Amino acid sequence: MTERTHLLVHGGTFAAVGDRGDISGHRGGSAPDGLFVRDARHLSRWQLTVDGAVPEVLTPVADGGTARCVLVPRGGRDEPPACTLFREQAVGDASFVESLRITSNRPVPTTVRLAVTADADFTDQFELRSDHRTYAKPGAVRSRQVLAHGVEFAYRRGTWRSVTSVTAEPGPDAVEETGTGARRLVWDLDLPSHGTAELILRVMARPHGDRRALRVPHSPAALHGRLRSREAAFAEGVAFPSGWPALTSACVRGLADLAALQVPATGPDGEEVRVPAAGAPWFLTLLGRDALLTSLFALPYRSGPAAATLVALAATQATRTGPDEVTRPGKIVHEVRHGELAHFGQVPYGRYYGSVDATPLFLVLLGAYTEHTGDPALARRLETHARAAVGWMLDHGGLTTRGYLVYRADRGGLANQNWKDSPGAVCSAEGVRPYGPVSAASAQGYAYDALRRTAVLARTVWGDTTYAELLEQAAADLRDRFQRDFWMPQHSFPALALDGRGDRVDALASDAGHLLWSGLLDKEYGEQVGRRLLEPDFFSGWGVRTLAAGQAAYHPLSYHRGSVWPHDNALIALGLARYGLHDEARAIAQGLADAAGATGHRLPEVLAGYGRDTHPEPVPYPHACGRGSRSAAAPLALLTAVGGA
Repeated sequence: MTERTHLLVHGGTFAAVGDRGDISGHRGGSAPDGLFVRDARHLSRWQLTVDGAVPEVLTPVADGGTARCVLVPRGGRDEPPACTLFREQAVGDASFVESLRITSNRPVPTTVRLAVTADADFTDQFELRSDHRTYAKPGAVRSRQVLAHGVEFAYRRGTWRSVTSVTAEPGPDAVEETGTGARRLVWDLDLPSHGTAELILRVMARPHGDRRALRVPHSPAALHGRLRSREAAFAEGVAFPSGWPALTSACVRGLADLAALQVPATGPDGEEVRVPAAGAPWFLTLLGRDALLTSLFALPYRSGPAAATLVALAATQATRTGPDEVTRPGKIVHEVRHGELAHFGQVPYGRYYGSVDATPLFLVLLGAYTEHTGDPALARRLETHARAAVGWMLDHGGLTTRGYLVYRADRGGLANQNWKDSPGAVCSAEGVRPYGPVSAASAQGYAYDALRRTAVLARTVWGDTTYAELLEQAAADLRDRFQRDFWMPQHSFPALALDGRGDRVDALASDAGHLLWSGLLDKEYGEQVGRRLLEPDFFSGWGVRTLAAGQAAYHPLSYHRGSVWPHDNALIALGLARYGLHDEARAIAQGLADAAGATGHRLPEVLAGYGRDTHPEPVPYPHACGRGSRSAAAPLALLTAVGGA
């Protein structure tokens, strides 16, 4: 049986361990194992042996805030194991802590040789992806140094420095070389009759550029307590529906995951904030679109993530034209990376602006936050940033020159820059990719909402009536153009996009539901779209598919061409409620709540598009992120859609 990978997440740190708590250091695949901080693997090997052999699993690691398992030395029916090992692990900010409790099962004293083989390869996450790319690292040097109570691993490349230290209490009896760069920490433990010994191992990562003064907590229990306190603070005061236990459980699980997914960021004045990371394992960092949508979903229940996200994105807003095709003044960042390859410019994602929709969503969140809290202070503080964002939409974004927000494929970056950003996601019903600059439907909805909400801020907070009227007119014109150019009368449905010639990209796609959320469609069109999305070719029983089944482009295991995304469905449900289609909104909420119930009440990033009528359990998408902030916040949006806020 293939060993599963289990994620432990705490802020900007995550560990992926196997069923026995080991880290094998494999190089890639859908979920590489290791301890990761700021896009680098700070622990690439962590393997336990007892008397020179890998122990057997009695109880494998289960998903939770800590990793607990029970292990025994290999043996047989006629020779019961000499001892039992109780292993517990947890992660904190840039740290990993393990407790090992070894209990003798013999009535006489016995000696057990325990060893943990550790290594840190400091591999950048982009090297571990399954795209088979390689990156030159001239002058890179790894080193190891034995400490009084463990070992320290270091990595240097030019000015780049990273360190991982491993210490133990009690200290190891020996630190042995292995011939591979790894080091083996060894203990010879003398156990009395049925006696017990305990070891605590602590790992501290000091990634390049992280100057925080952090200490490794004493034990996994202490780390678990910190996480539980953070989770309790996130859930405090949220009213859940008493008559809908499945949705309540999904909301509780989602809030707990959101608490764990808060990563450090910096505001415009250098202030430290915590923002929702996109997800683990691949995106435990600030992604503009993900953080904005997560914050919008959580806003009726928790306004803190919205405020933090807005100031962090204001601090990273583009202020100049970059050498690439995507960096333009006023644009909101798509992705921020802290790893070695981004630092040396070997991947473009240090600050990457390849998103057509993060900028309007920034304005949507600023307007929604001000409306919800009734506090204009943040809107006043970010007025310059908001005006710059509007300026990008009107000028470089394309609203003035082309009539719509447009994007072009970015060589070396993303081909598609809307939320469906995989290479073939935007296509015709036959699967043909569009020609030239693309105007994605969902982005036009966000732009419409952004213009209207910013007009309200201009009128009520900034005292600029002229600017408010300009934005209101721009929004009205966009709505008229959209319904003329995107609407497909033969389908009574909007196109997924327009291509560079202005021709409709005619796939029937879930993005139409985003237009309901933003209010871009008039009432008649909106009601037609809303009801159409609940027909069987769209609605799988678990949620609305990204593409309706029956089209040549549809595939139930495609990332964006037939799968079911919880956050996509959350936006659709909010849109259905906006247009008065409450039964349809409840159907989506019920499907997703049931899907969450089948997976421990946690919604994955994405599900396969197979129908509930033929598959009574939701089929997982094989490469989904294990934890995602948009999916974690989606149950809160569903709760809002069915009347919870």
